[in-house]
Amino acid sequence: MEWRKSYLDVILVPLGFVICMGYHIWLWHKVKNQPLTTIIGTNANGRRLWVEDIMKDNEKKNILAVQTLRNTIMGATLMATTSILLCSGLAAVISSTYSVKQPLNDAIYGAHGEFIVALKYVTLLLIFLFSFLCHTLSIRFINQVNFLINCPQDNLGIVSPEYVSELLEKGFGLNTVGNRLFYAALPLLLWIFGPVLVFLCFITMVPMFYNLDFVCCNQEKGKIEYTCENGSDQFVGV
Repeated sequence: MEWRKSYLDVILVPLGFVICMGYHIWLWHKVKNQPLTTIIGTNANGRRLWVEDIMKDNEKKNILAVQTLRNTIMGATLMATTSILLCSGLAAVISSTYSVKQPLNDAIYGAHGEFIVALKYVTLLLIFLFSFLCHTLSIRFINQVNFLINCPQDNLGIVSPEYVSELLEKGFGLNTVGNRLFYAALPLLLWIFGPVLVFLCFITMVPMFYNLDFVCCNQEKGKIEYTCENGSDQFVGV
């Protein structure tokens, strides 16, 4: 009888999670092997060029560097704050009385036994906690870049543009992981109301991620048409 109540949770929720994980594994493979076909790889290349240019002409562009990094830190701080606030809210729901959660349990379609309910809230809590951890580590690395990017060049070359770029990429990489964990928690948040919504949300998010993660630019009206597809660059003069 318990299997009849929870078979949708057992099938749909892991299936949606596997689809999302499969997409991100494929995205990671693309970033490693064909970085310029992805937004992540293209932006990383642009940030390396930006660091080199800022450190080459630091006297004129030091304020620009600090303001740009400050805006990035503010964004990561906002996401970290949101994640920890959601953790606090979930902790309050978990510790609430049975009468508070009873209306939700009666309204959802799927299993709502004590084990499943605990699994839902604990899974969400862990994901938001890991998102908070990634964003705080991201802030740490970007704060280091904020100091080192204005560091005078020394003869030993210890604080080189390559070293600063590596720290910046670690910060942005952790920020990306934290954001993706936060996004993955949104479908699981719908798990409170049933497993069907979780699966539909995962299926909807994958095409959205694809459009946000891969480069496809077309410029017309006398310009140059540029398309990145399968790692090849095609230029068409007009």
